Amino acid sequence: MLKDQLYQFCHLHRETFLQYYNQPSLIEPTFSLMKAKFGDALRSKTDPALVNEPLCKVLCHNICVLMQSMYELGVPICFES
Repeated sequence: MLKDQLYQFCHLHRETFLQYYNQPSLIEPTFSLMKAKFGDALRSKTDPALVNEPLCKVLCHNICVLMQSMYELGVPICFES
């Protein structure tokens, strides 16, 4: 039943469907880069740490991408407002 509903939604709301269709495939290379750079294992034991550790990995990945853009592409970065 759900499959039929999704098929109907796809054809009735084609623009909305296509807007969100490829989004999952965009995150997979990012996760792959983060796992290669920082490892795929979480070493934390407590619940708050299990939330904070992946968030810190994402933050570190974003900083690395920012630095790479700054040096390789010459993107000016200003940290002052």
